[in-house]
Amino acid sequence: MKVLVIGGDGYCGWATALYLSNRGYDVGILDSLVRRHWDLELGVETLTPISSIHQRIQKWEKLTGKEIDLFVGDINNYDFLQKSLREFQPEAVVHFGEQRSAPFSMIDREHAVLTQTNNVIGNLNLLYALRDDFPECHLVKLGTMGEYGTPNIDIEEGYITIEHNGRTDTLPYPKQPGSFYHLSKVHDSHNIQFACKVWGLRATDLNQGVVYGVLTEETGMDEMLINRLDYDAVYGTALNRFCIQAAIGHPLTVYGKGGQTRTFLDIRDTIRCVELAIANPAKSGEFRVFNQFTEMFSINDLALKVKQAGISLGLDVEINTIDNPRVEAEEHYFNAKNTNLLNLGLQPHFLSDSLLDSLLNFAVKYQHRVDRSHILPKVNWKRG
Repeated sequence: MKVLVIGGDGYCGWATALYLSNRGYDVGILDSLVRRHWDLELGVETLTPISSIHQRIQKWEKLTGKEIDLFVGDINNYDFLQKSLREFQPEAVVHFGEQRSAPFSMIDREHAVLTQTNNVIGNLNLLYALRDDFPECHLVKLGTMGEYGTPNIDIEEGYITIEHNGRTDTLPYPKQPGSFYHLSKVHDSHNIQFACKVWGLRATDLNQGVVYGVLTEETGMDEMLINRLDYDAVYGTALNRFCIQAAIGHPLTVYGKGGQTRTFLDIRDTIRCVELAIANPAKSGEFRVFNQFTEMFSINDLALKVKQAGISLGLDVEINTIDNPRVEAEEHYFNAKNTNLLNLGLQPHFLSDSLLDSLLNFAVKYQHRVDRSHILPKVNWKRG
């Protein structure tokens, strides 16, 4: 099967592209490489030294004999997108190609507009390109559990059945996004659902939790294939940030009360979930939603786990609570369903002591690359 990974130079995209290639899929990567530009703009580098996309792909072919096609350009450029799709002829498209940081989207008006323009228009371009040339192509789109917010009822997988005034209907689950980034994902979901309904497209929306880890079987084959690992307060996700903070002796930065509960999964489960979606495609006209996560933790839970794992490795780990730069409930009910992917055969990697040890050792190895000026948050939801 020919699978095009849009955003294949990024954190989830790169691991996914290599995994699918290793599993025998004919893989192409389409990426504007803008994520590297945003690193330059923010003045920060990934903890791990990542090679250029061309060097990465060349090394992969040298090691495995497997080719990955590369299309460098922006899906906001419709002519480029259409030309690339026609050249590659995908049977499935995995869409990671969006600005993925909530803090980045809240820096100021410019970054909010950039996020929504990049994400919503790029996704809409892709829908039109599929409609016109590849109506049977299966779109696997990365969404986010952040679309749901923190409702005081259980979170279902995309839809909820409601009885009102004696009548019953199954409707899209209500969305309460927490940033302009999360709002862009909600707009994407609505646009994809509409396109499936009126054009008969087939799509799977993977509402993903917070991803942690860096090593997969493929990215660990050679240092030139290593994945990026962000530790800064703009792009670094909670568990990755905590492990790197512990490795350099910086107190773990818990925002507010630390009761914020979120969903999490290992990067190895991310790539497996994508493959399960591809191998079991949605039907024509179907917009289905999978909640893509394996476990739920509060931020305090994560901090304690990292502290305990760090102490076992001889690290001196402290936990500090700091003012929360975000506008969010710091203590709340949270219970989300995630049965669809498990029913398709996902066998989760749970957050264990051994995995934490591995991630901490990885952070210690590259700690000399950490710029401490990027540890604390600089973006405030109310002020930018």
